[in-house]
Amino acid sequence: MTDHIDFLDEISNPLDSVEDILSGQDWSFNRMNDDELTVTVAARHGTYRMVFLWQEQFSAMQFSCQYNLSIPTDHRGLMANALMDVNADVWLGHFDLPANGTPCFRHTSLFRGQTQTSGADFVGDLMEIAVAECERYYPLFQMMSDTGTMDHSLLKLAAQDTAGEA
Repeated sequence: MTDHIDFLDEISNPLDSVEDILSGQDWSFNRMNDDELTVTVAARHGTYRMVFLWQEQFSAMQFSCQYNLSIPTDHRGLMANALMDVNADVWLGHFDLPANGTPCFRHTSLFRGQTQTSGADFVGDLMEIAVAECERYYPLFQMMSDTGTMDHSLLKLAAQDTAGEA
């Protein structure tokens, strides 16, 4: 049992790996404390705020990639239905609409058993997947952030995968 406890004490904070990845890209980030780091990333459709939270007790990292959009209160019922459809197609993580109305992609990962290298690889992959998924569904969230009238058929159209670019 002592070996198990010693092993748990040796798990490194994955936010250190996140910091290394971001520094390697020359990206500006904010490390508020040992357990929280944020970075803003520009992509094709929009700008995303990535938030990394480390929970040492569970050796878990919560990650979110937040859109720079806000869903009006009167669209949140339709958005909840759309999120059920979207989340059924997402293999890793899920989309969420917190009380503040800012949609985000979220994923929580356990880091027990990860090495510094495997943890860094995982975090890099997670960031790449999150931006790809956020870009994939950007038209849907953009449409929902509009204060105009919404209906279910428009949402279905916005949530469809597209081929190519216009």
